[in-house]
Amino acid sequence: MNLKEKFFPEHRLGLGRFWNFSRGGIDNFRSGLRDAVTGVEQTRSRMMDYDQLLVWAVLSLALIGLVMVYSASITLADGPKYANYSSNFFLIRHLISLSIAIGVGIWVFKIPTKMWDRYSPIIFGFTVLLLIAVLIPGVGKGVNGAKRWISLGGLTFQPSELMKFAAVIFAASYTVQRQEYLHSFVKGMLPMGIAVALVGGLLMAEPDMGAFVVIAIIAFGILFLGGISGKLFGGLLLVGILSAATIIALSPFRQKRIMAFIDPWQADIAANKGYQLTHSLMAFGRGEWFGVGLGGSVEKLHYLPEAHTDFIMAVIGEELGFVGVVVMIFLFYWIVRRAFLIGRTALQLDRSFAGLAAKGVAIWFGWQAFINMGVNLGLLPTKGLTLPLVSYGGSAILMNAVAVAMLLRIDYENRILMRGGKL
Repeated sequence: MNLKEKFFPEHRLGLGRFWNFSRGGIDNFRSGLRDAVTGVEQTRSRMMDYDQLLVWAVLSLALIGLVMVYSASITLADGPKYANYSSNFFLIRHLISLSIAIGVGIWVFKIPTKMWDRYSPIIFGFTVLLLIAVLIPGVGKGVNGAKRWISLGGLTFQPSELMKFAAVIFAASYTVQRQEYLHSFVKGMLPMGIAVALVGGLLMAEPDMGAFVVIAIIAFGILFLGGISGKLFGGLLLVGILSAATIIALSPFRQKRIMAFIDPWQADIAANKGYQLTHSLMAFGRGEWFGVGLGGSVEKLHYLPEAHTDFIMAVIGEELGFVGVVVMIFLFYWIVRRAFLIGRTALQLDRSFAGLAAKGVAIWFGWQAFINMGVNLGLLPTKGLTLPLVSYGGSAILMNAVAVAMLLRIDYENRILMRGGKL
């Protein structure tokens, strides 16, 4: 009796097939186990194929925004304007907006960057049509004297937020395609200037000068990073300054805003155009170093208008103090920094559109956050701009999530190429 027959009697019993099957089963089991372990490692590797610190910074701002929107809006139900709403109304709406934004963001992350490049003119053109639709009676919805929204059943959508994203991908695609003409005014600068002027005219008709300023900065900022002639860019800045001065000169209410910015504490101004700014400054003053505590704001008690949207930074300053403001600034700095680095990496990998689009997102978030904080702190004239990822507003949150998802996709594709993979 050999060892095989001694220790595996099934062989003597004519169960050789069982033996072969058993050995094969063991081999298959080992192979399957190996594949499973490899699969786990690959899954972990894929999980690392994006900028995790960037994601945490974005999520931190979103969570801070959720808490502060609730804190800033909880007392609105006590006033006559929102008397029919519960104290949790804005919290629930904001939470729904965040949930939808995250879901859409996950879907957008799966879209290859080249698709945004290919369809950017169509997206830009479609958004222009939406801006036109806003101005059509019965289609556009007005709030506080401005017609900026389109009603979609029980929901509203603000096309200017979509236009910010459209400006990023359109300007990036345009810059890549017109690279050889960027030193020419007629073939390089003029077409983009006409497109921005068209958008600006539609936005000023709403009116929404704040969105127009951000979109213009995005478009021409990408052109600048793409290598536009220094002389042309200098001329563009001059035209922009003169245009802004002309708009202010022809608009009495904007002149009053400038006067309120210059001296908001003047008696007749503080009670009118300077009212919002003075109460914002008082909120920051009360916050001092560490704030009065979460929920302890006085200015949100019907003193500071739009405390949960445009002036949420003032509530943060009052409740979380100087330290809270510094944390917010750092989080935005980190997002902008990472976006620029992702863009630079893409350009080094000869991915021009992806690189410029990533830097366009950095310009968008960085400048809009700067303008919003500057307005809240009295460093800039009052403009109706939200704080990205933080302020209440479904359209803004949704498009912020789309922009972040595209940015993460660019980073994901960069990492694949850096490992020698193919897209």
